[in-house]
Amino acid sequence: MGPVQVELDQDLVAVLEELHRPVKEAARELIVLELYRQGELSSGKAAQLLGLEREDFIRHASAQGIPYFQLQGEELRRELDASKKF
Repeated sequence: MGPVQVELDQDLVAVLEELHRPVKEAARELIVLELYRQGELSSGKAAQLLGLEREDFIRHASAQGIPYFQLQGEELRRELDASKKF
């Protein structure tokens, strides 16, 4: 699949320009981060798509408020109980 063009409102483009964020790179980063946050991409694949080492991507995502561990409820309790056995 080749490149895809996406139309953005001029207001959004202006905001990105004010923030000195190139549109193409900002869009790519935000899409990858959101797919990772939703659990659609692994940290390794997300890192690869952004040209980062996996550990650097995890740090970057965390700085953006996206935790590496996204366990909740019963799943979190099972993991905590399992970790206490070691």
